[in-house]
Amino acid sequence: MDDSGSERAHVQFPPARAGQTGRRMAIRSAGSSPIAASAASTAGLGLTVAGLLGLTAAVPLGGLADRRDPRTLRALLQLLQAAVAASYLLVGSFPAFLVVAVLDALLTCGNLAVRAALVAAVGGPEGRVHAFATLRGVANLGIALGAGLAGFTLAADTHLAYQVLVVGDAATYLVSAALLMRLPGYRPSGAEARPGAPGRGRALRDRPFLAVSGASAVLALHWTVLTLVVPLWTVSRTGAPPAVVSAVLLVNTSLTVLLAVRLARDADTAVPAARAMRRAGLVLAVAMLLYAATAGTPALPATGLLLLATAVYTVGDLWHGTAGAGLAYDLAAPEAIGAYQGVDGVLAGLARAVGPGLLTWAVLDGGIAGWAGVAVLFAGVGLLVPPLTQRALRTRPATIRELIP
Repeated sequence: MDDSGSERAHVQFPPARAGQTGRRMAIRSAGSSPIAASAASTAGLGLTVAGLLGLTAAVPLGGLADRRDPRTLRALLQLLQAAVAASYLLVGSFPAFLVVAVLDALLTCGNLAVRAALVAAVGGPEGRVHAFATLRGVANLGIALGAGLAGFTLAADTHLAYQVLVVGDAATYLVSAALLMRLPGYRPSGAEARPGAPGRGRALRDRPFLAVSGASAVLALHWTVLTLVVPLWTVSRTGAPPAVVSAVLLVNTSLTVLLAVRLARDADTAVPAARAMRRAGLVLAVAMLLYAATAGTPALPATGLLLLATAVYTVGDLWHGTAGAGLAYDLAAPEAIGAYQGVDGVLAGLARAVGPGLLTWAVLDGGIAGWAGVAVLFAGVGLLVPPLTQRALRTRPATIRELIP
């Protein structure tokens, strides 16, 4: 793909994705609050159930992107998501909320697999991980913007404010669909596959790929650390003031925007991506130990350690994200890239589902020992990825087989 095409992809659809990601975050915290206010635990359970059911759409829709133009398919899904987002305005009971939330989750999970297939088509083998990193950096700005909008909505606490937020969320999907249709159409990755070739089924039965993707999913447990465990740990186990939680999130967002693309270099193929995943596991382990060191410390040293740990964590997080993308792309069958990305997304989604309960139990109940256990887990899994990748490469074409020192 030429440079102008790559730039066109980066400029046209990541900003829209960033906006909708941020507003989706706002919807989660504010848009459904009329229901959550009266039954917060029930609404939370409903979102959890919806999220798990949503994972079932990732592989089928990813597989569909292997047989149809991923640009057009993603634009169509964006239009459907606009309709579902707007339907939150009609919600007046928990059953109705649950129906909308399930539809939302199904479209979101499936859409992510289709997006991954589109990124592969736009960026090509040499540029897809770079495109992924660019998307992530810009999306982080959108998440920050969405969180700010949610804050304003909660502060206003009026029915009109919630309605405006929902309409804004729906509008970003429409804008995204329009921008996507300005891209050229792309030949599906499975267009030249022989009739009856196993695409989706192959991805689900590819045990070497599942092992590598599963290891990446275990490392993905770290997503819960920053968003849930660190805030709870900060206010309950350290001497740092609660406001430090905002500073921690700001450090993470800023470094992600600044470093996402830079740390994505040399992760386009499986061998260097496996090395990056190993580094990610070790660096994340160091970050866990730094967080553990804040236990019982006074305000000033606790604040410094929390910010330092977050900076280290962010580097590991970015290495994990780009390495995971590089492995999921390069180990996928060329004619079934979308289906493979769907499988990878399902495993990562399961990690998101179990992460909150598992890590809050390990760290908040286990204290320093819990942090140390999580560090050992991350380091061990990171060290396992290169040999698992070697095993997977032995089942791939000889042209991509390399040794991982």
